[in-house]
Amino acid sequence: MSRFRTLAAKLGIIGGTLLLVAFASIGYTLWASWQLEGGAAAVNEAGRMRMQTWRLAQTLARGDTLLAKTQVDQFEQSVALLRDGDPSRPLLVPRDAGSTAAFADVQRTWQIVRAAWTASPAPDPSEAAQQAAKQAEAFVGHIDVLVSAIEVRLAYLTTILNLLQVLMVGLTIASAVTLLYSAYLFVFNPLERLRSGLTRVREGDLSARIAVESSDEFGAVSEGFNQMTETLQELYQNLEVKVEEKTVRLAAQHARLTALYEASAFAAHASTLDELADGFARQVRRAAKADASAIRWSDEANLRYLLVASDGLPRHVIDREQCIPTGDCHCGQAVAHADTRVIPIRLDAAGLLRDCGQAGFTTVISVPVQLQDRMIGEMDLFYRAPTALSGEDRTLLETMASHLAVAIEGLRAGALEREAAVAAERSLLAREMHDSIAQSLAFMKIQTALLRGALKDADASRTERTIGELEAGIHESLSDVRELLMHFRTRTNAEDIVPALQTTLKKFEHQTGLVTHLSIEGTGVPLPADVQVQVLHVVQEALSNVRKHAHAREVWLDVQQTPQWRVEVRDDGCGFATEATAQDETHVGLRIMHERAERIGAGVDIASVPGSGTCVVLTLPERRRLAA
Repeated sequence: MSRFRTLAAKLGIIGGTLLLVAFASIGYTLWASWQLEGGAAAVNEAGRMRMQTWRLAQTLARGDTLLAKTQVDQFEQSVALLRDGDPSRPLLVPRDAGSTAAFADVQRTWQIVRAAWTASPAPDPSEAAQQAAKQAEAFVGHIDVLVSAIEVRLAYLTTILNLLQVLMVGLTIASAVTLLYSAYLFVFNPLERLRSGLTRVREGDLSARIAVESSDEFGAVSEGFNQMTETLQELYQNLEVKVEEKTVRLAAQHARLTALYEASAFAAHASTLDELADGFARQVRRAAKADASAIRWSDEANLRYLLVASDGLPRHVIDREQCIPTGDCHCGQAVAHADTRVIPIRLDAAGLLRDCGQAGFTTVISVPVQLQDRMIGEMDLFYRAPTALSGEDRTLLETMASHLAVAIEGLRAGALEREAAVAAERSLLAREMHDSIAQSLAFMKIQTALLRGALKDADASRTERTIGELEAGIHESLSDVRELLMHFRTRTNAEDIVPALQTTLKKFEHQTGLVTHLSIEGTGVPLPADVQVQVLHVVQEALSNVRKHAHAREVWLDVQQTPQWRVEVRDDGCGFATEATAQDETHVGLRIMHERAERIGAGVDIASVPGSGTCVVLTLPERRRLAA
C-alpha cells in the first residue's frame, strides 16, 4: 500500500480487490450451475438409453430386424450425444475421473452388445429373446453405474455451490466492513485531525501542527496546513523583520528614483556629447553598482561602435576597444536584435578571453541606447563577480538609456539649430552684398560706358573725370568687400566631413587641373554640424590660396581623426615668406582662416618656404574641450 500514495489509488485497490473476488465467485457459480444443468440432462439421456436398451431387446425377441436396426441407430445417436455433449441445452457428461471411466465402460460394453445383436444370421427367436434379455440387463447395469457416477459428481458440485453461496454472503458482509473501515482510516480520521487543527488555530494557537501519517491527498493537505501555520507564526513573530525588509526595499526604490532624477537633470544641462557621456558613465555605474562602465556611440548605419566615455575601465581595454564593429562581440549589438542582456564572459572558440575578461571582469550587462527605431549607442556595465539583473534594475537601466538617447538627440538638434542660424546669417550677408557691392559694380558699369564714350570723342577732361569716378567706385567696392569678408559665413553642409572633403577636392581638380590626394586616418566621433562647417571653410580657403598664388602641380589633404582631429593641406608650389606675411594686413584669406579656427577652439599653423611649397595645419582640441 505504501507504493500507492494517493487516496484514489488506495480506495481503488480495495474496491478492485473486492470486485475481483465477487466476479470470481459469480463466475464459479455460473460454471457450477452450468455443470449441474448439463449433468442433469446427461442423467436424463442415460435414463432414455436404458429404455432404448429394453425396447431393442424386445424388438430382437420378436425377430423384427428392420426395426431393430432403426433402434440401434437411435441408440448410437444417444451415445454420440453423451460423448460430444450439446452446449445449447446444455448437456454434457462431467469430466471427473469416475464419470469419464463409467461412460467409457458404457461405450465399450455397447460395442460388444451391438455386435451380438446385429450379428447374422440371426439366432432362433426363442434363444434370441433369452440372450437379448440377459445382455440388456447386464448393459443396463453399466448404464446405471454411469448414472450413479454422474449423480455423485452432481452432488459434489451442489455441495460446492451451497458453500459458495454462504461464502458470497460472508464476502458481502466483509466488503461492507472493509469499506467502512477504509473510509474511517483514509477519510474521516484525517478530516477529524484537520478539523481539530483548524479549531486550535481559530482559538489563536499558531503552534498547532497536524501529524502527517500518509503521503496521499490528506497528507499533502496536512503538510500545507503545517506550512500555513508556520508562515503565520513567522509573520506574527517576525513582523519587525518584515517591516525592516520592506523599508530596505523602499530605500532601494528611492535610490533608483534618485539616480533616475539625477540622470535626467544632468542630461538636461549637458552641453557637449563628451560631457554628457562622461557624466552618464559615472552615474550609471553608481546606480548599477558596477565595477566599470562604458558609453558607446553608433553611426547612422549601425556598422560600428565608438567608445566615447568610460568609468573604471583599464587603459588597455579602452585603447583596444576604441572602435568595435557591430556584432564582433556581445557588446555592440545590431539594431535588429538589440535588447538588454546579461552576458557571462567565457572563453572564445580559440580558448582565449576577450579584453574585458583579461581585465578580470566576469559579467557584462549591455543596454541599447535607442530612440524609436534608431540605434544611437550602447551602455555597457562590467562586473568582476557573476551578476543577475532584476526586473526593477532592468527598468532603471533602460529608462536611463532612454534619457541618454533623448539628450544625445537634443544635442544634435541644438547643433542643427546653430547651423540654421549660420545659414540665416549667410542669407543676411548675401543681401548686404547685393545692396552694397552689386550696386557699386552697377555704377562702375555705367562709368565704364561713359569712359568709352569720352575716349571715342577724345574729350580729355571728361575722360579724366570718369576715371576718377571709377577709381572712387573701385575703392568703395574694395572697402565693402573687405568689410564683408571679415564677417562672411560660407553655407553649411548637411553631409559628413569625409564626403564633403572629397567633393571639395573634385571641384578643385576640375577648376585647376591639379592632382589632389586625400588621406583619412583613424575613426572618430563625427564633428558637430557647425564645427564641421568651419573646418570645411578653412580647407576651402587654403585650396583657394593654392589656386591663386602657389603655382603648384599637386595638392595633398591629410585628415587624422584620433586622438584629436588634425587637417593638413600641403602643396608643392612656390611658397612664400611667412615672416613678411604675418605683418601684412592685406592678406584677408589667412586672417579669416585664423578667425574661423578661433571660433571652434582650434589652431591654424602655416609653414612655407619659398620654392618648397606651403603647409596649412588645422588642429582641433580634444573631444573633451570641443564645444559647439
